[in-house]
Amino acid sequence: MFKTIWITCLFILAAYMHAESYPFNPVRDDFKDDAILDLRWLNEKEAGESGWLKINSEGDFLLGNGKPIRVWAINTNCGRSKADRPLWQEKNPSQKRHARWLAKLGVNMVRCHSHLNPSDKQAQLDGINMKECEWIWRTVGNMKKEGVYTTVSPFWARGELMALVFFDPEVKAHYKRWLKVLFTTPRPELGGKTLAEEPALGIFQIQNEDSFLFWTGSRMKGKNKTLIGKLFAEWSIKKYGSLDKALEAWDGHKEEGDDFENKVLSMVHIWHATAGAKKENNKQTQRTTDTVIFYTEMMYDFNVEIANYVRDDLNCPVLINAGNWKTADTVLLNDLERYSYTANEIIAVNRYFGGIHNGENRGWAVINGDEYTSNTALKENALSMPLNLKLVKGKPMMITESSWVFPNEYAAEGPFFVSVYGSLTGFDAYYWFANRSGEQWEPPRSANGYKPSQGKWICLTPDMAGQWPGAALAFRQQYIKKGEPVLVEHRSLDAMYQRKSPMIAESASFDPNRDAGDQPADSKFKAGVSPYAFLAGPVEVVYDSNESKTTVSDKLKDLIKDSGSGKEITSITGEIVLNTDKGFSTVNTAKCQGVSAHFKNRQAFSFDDVEINCSNDFGTIMVVSYDGKDLKDSGKVLVQVGMQCRPTDWQTTPHNIEVKDADPVPGKKITSYGKGPWSVISPKLSVTINNEKLKQAHVLNSAGELRETIQLASTKGGQQLQFPADALWVMLTP
Repeated sequence: MFKTIWITCLFILAAYMHAESYPFNPVRDDFKDDAILDLRWLNEKEAGESGWLKINSEGDFLLGNGKPIRVWAINTNCGRSKADRPLWQEKNPSQKRHARWLAKLGVNMVRCHSHLNPSDKQAQLDGINMKECEWIWRTVGNMKKEGVYTTVSPFWARGELMALVFFDPEVKAHYKRWLKVLFTTPRPELGGKTLAEEPALGIFQIQNEDSFLFWTGSRMKGKNKTLIGKLFAEWSIKKYGSLDKALEAWDGHKEEGDDFENKVLSMVHIWHATAGAKKENNKQTQRTTDTVIFYTEMMYDFNVEIANYVRDDLNCPVLINAGNWKTADTVLLNDLERYSYTANEIIAVNRYFGGIHNGENRGWAVINGDEYTSNTALKENALSMPLNLKLVKGKPMMITESSWVFPNEYAAEGPFFVSVYGSLTGFDAYYWFANRSGEQWEPPRSANGYKPSQGKWICLTPDMAGQWPGAALAFRQQYIKKGEPVLVEHRSLDAMYQRKSPMIAESASFDPNRDAGDQPADSKFKAGVSPYAFLAGPVEVVYDSNESKTTVSDKLKDLIKDSGSGKEITSITGEIVLNTDKGFSTVNTAKCQGVSAHFKNRQAFSFDDVEINCSNDFGTIMVVSYDGKDLKDSGKVLVQVGMQCRPTDWQTTPHNIEVKDADPVPGKKITSYGKGPWSVISPKLSVTINNEKLKQAHVLNSAGELRETIQLASTKGGQQLQFPADALWVMLTP
């Protein structure tokens, strides 16, 4: 009996220790000159001071003066009209202060995701949303002063407008008219210049989240369905000479609603271009292939047309990205989507990471009764990590919207992965999503200012934005090597149009053995490549080429190894390891050493100059040179720690989540979404660094200012820091 009581007490004590946390009550940052942590120096004095951003032959961003630049970015809403989001806003939020705060944390680009269209209805497109124009102009002008560039994304087709801008001449004319106002209006916020004359405009994104290779085109109705049908008929006549000859080439494949007399064709549903239809041999005719070709060419031509309009008619040399969307089949259609973007300079995608979240308002809010799981890229969900991307050779790659989406519990791994694996692959720009409206840190609060809830689309939290400084510094200063490509896949347009299997796909379900067997005839490889290759080094693709030119690194087979119930992947540079069995990832370079881990599987990690011992369940620790010298010689070293955080009084219960066509998944149900402030798990760790000149540890507050100074302890392994139980950052100095 006594033994049972004692064991019970031990479990209660362990639970209490595990739950030990501190309230994150950030101070208002007034940007004092003596702040110890302030990355404003990474940015130019003013964005665009040496001219417009450029791209080199390798597909990397360059400043106007030719200096290489990597982008750490965020989607922001600060400075938008109060009438749009009245209760999200702080009292009189200052966009100027917001810009300064972002620069301090390592940001050098923001994105204005906006809506110049006055309505989502096709019949109500006259005029322009001037509030959105004014917000964009303010943003570019204010961000410029802190060395922060702006990406402008002025159009998201929703409701009736989906896909119309690609082909409807009336909608396209409205779109160009909106751009003309945006680009050619002189503004005081821009010093009297127009946006077309302002090189602080870093990137122009033609449109957000729309594609004919998604389900969009198959939803067309009425006059829009007739118009696209006429265009497809004209395209078919041009290709085959007549509709009768087209029908012959299509083996008699007709669609309900075809009107040959009036030269209107019904579009084949995009599902028939997917693997599901292919497996059933459902409508696998040349007509389906021609539909895919027509859609792709139409989007490509639209992207060329808008680029020419911006350059030639609006006289703006800004770098352009076409779009950022997905397709109805990631494996068979994504390469065509990306090919349509090659009409412009930059490739992009929106990709989030999180887990299951089910609830009444799951699209925008977290409320009591919601159920969720928390994915972690350190374990079985590694193949879904957002940066697992095929990089188009010679083109920069961006993720224009992304986050470890709340209520995911492992967000502290996100900045580590973006920094470390973004560096390895040569990835160019990651935009966190999103700042909802405030100047600085985002507290736990209602998703819309009215509904009792917690906001979902957030990133300015201790476990994400709190991990930006070290991660952004290492990424932007190239402290981690870019690797040689582990795969360069060449793809012909014909093979993509025929939906032949690629060598690799951005899908966790892609199996190089199961998905093999339908490779292009010219391919030297009769099977694909494991998607774990994304975690070993750069994966590149070349479009409109010949499959015989595809190359796979001889080293790849030795970089991906089985490890217990998972994999251990070593980067081709030897600097990064990911073990999905034990649940950890490490980086070990001269200027950056650290780990993100589920520490219950392993507590101690040794690197060239640093030792880390952590008894928390989960966390991320990065040790980064602040002065650019190697860690063993540095006179200023940032130790940054990310732990789990939840709103105060957050409560959940274990819960099995029903999943369609699968067994229930273990998860949690929210019984209280909590309140402010954030409650952060206290770190229980020591960091030892082999650098005799370092003697002091300056514990910093949430503004990067000195809170207290403690002495480092000399040990056999070097200088040891017992990390404070209530801090994000410590700076080590002599």
